[in-house]
Order: sequence, then structure tokens, then C-alpha cells
Amino acid sequence: MTTTTTPASAPTTPDAVHAPLEGSPGIPFRRLLEVERRKIVDTRSGAWLLGITALLTALTLAVMLIWGESDGLGFMGLLSVATMPLSLLLPILGILTATTEWSQRTALVTFTLEPRRGRVVVAKLLAVVRLSLTVLVLTIVASALFYLASTTVRDGPADWSYEPAVVAKLLLLLTIYLVQGLAFGLLFLNTPAAIVTSLLLPVVFTVATTIVVALERFTPWVDLLVASEPLMAGSMGGTEWAHLGTASLLWLGLPFAVGTWRVLTKEIA
Repeated sequence: MTTTTTPASAPTTPDAVHAPLEGSPGIPFRRLLEVERRKIVDTRSGAWLLGITALLTALTLAVMLIWGESDGLGFMGLLSVATMPLSLLLPILGILTATTEWSQRTALVTFTLEPRRGRVVVAKLLAVVRLSLTVLVLTIVASALFYLASTTVRDGPADWSYEPAVVAKLLLLLTIYLVQGLAFGLLFLNTPAAIVTSLLLPVVFTVATTIVVALERFTPWVDLLVASEPLMAGSMGGTEWAHLGTASLLWLGLPFAVGTWRVLTKEIA
């Protein structure tokens, strides 16, 4: 009589099922950072927003050099003017960095490939910080080209003086804009809600502190727009840095912390 032996079935306990994954290498953080960087420019909305930002910056430089009071402005003054459009559009780019996955329903793919959601949030943060450096470098190049063309056509004296401290402050300002957008995007995880709130809430807050006289003395401590004005003017002192730090904690740190908690705990449909 022939007997057949049935192989023992594999254990189906949860520990046994997940045992082969234990100790397996995860996604390298450098690769994760590169993926998050590419997400900023690979989407149609991100590419269009970057294009519009570049166009507005170029138009601002052209208008300033052709019709503005550019005499005695100098290269560093022109660079400071070129960063003005960035203050409006870069926060939106930061918002899209956080919300695109949830609006396009690709968060499930992202967190399946990398279940440690905190690493994804950190990668997004470093990606926007690196983007601010890239944007500043491109703005410097564009400002130099426009200024060179202007001085060549007008055949006048050129002021090419370079101030590293001013450039560092501009980099800090661009980083604040991008991180603020990222923080609001993480907080709402919804693109329209984050954009409307990030644009409307600071204006409402500024109007409220202007109307209520008793709140005026607290405005530099809690209003990021007011706190960042000395940074643009290059007149930062100890008190001004304290104002900027406190306002940044309110408008960047708090929404970023709450938004990170939402990402770590939110159910993915």
C-alpha cells in the first residue's frame, strides 16, 4: 500500500509571516530624499508653479531695471527685489509637497513602500530646504544676468558688491516660506484648504492686531510678516531675532508638529 506524505504547512502566525521582513534593509534615506525632491517638480502642478514663479521673477527684474528707480540699486539690491514674488508662490509649492499624495491618493503607495512615516516627513522637510537653496542660486544667476544686461546697455557704473550676510538672510527667508507652506500642507492634508488658510489667516491676523490697539505691542512677536521685515531690510538685532524665532514657532513649528502627528496617525483609505 502506497502512502503519500503531505508536507507540513507553513506556520501562519503573525510572527512567522513577518519574520522574513525583520532585519531586511529598508529604503535608503538618500533615495527617499531624492524621490521627495523629484515629486516637487515631477507633478504637473509643481512644474507649472515653478514656471510661473520663474516668469514672475524675470518680469519683476525686467520692470525694475527698465521702469524702476534702478540708479544706485546695485546687484544686491536687485537680488532682494527679485525675491519678492517668491514670498507669495513658494509657500504654495511647500503646500503641494505635503498634500499632493493625499489629493492624488498615492499616499497608500508611499507608506506601503516606506511604512515609517516619520522618515517620509523628514525627507519632505529636507527636500524643501534644499529647494530653497536651489531657488536662491537660480535667483542670483538671473539677477546677475539682468544686472549685467542693464549696465551694458546703459553704460553706467556697476555695483557688483557681494554681501554674504544678506545672501544668508535671503536663504533663511526663502526657507521660512517653503517650510511654512509644508507645515500648513501637513496640517490640513488638503490643497485648497491649506492654500486659502495660509494666505488668508496671516492677513486676518495682521488686520486684527492693527485694529485692536492693545495687541499692537505683541504684533512683532506673533506676526511672521512683521517679524520678517527687518530680515529683508538687513537690520536684524537681538530683539528682532527673538521676534522672528517666536513668530516662526507659532506659524511654522506648531502647524508642523500637529501636521506630523496627523500624518503619523491618519488612516489611509
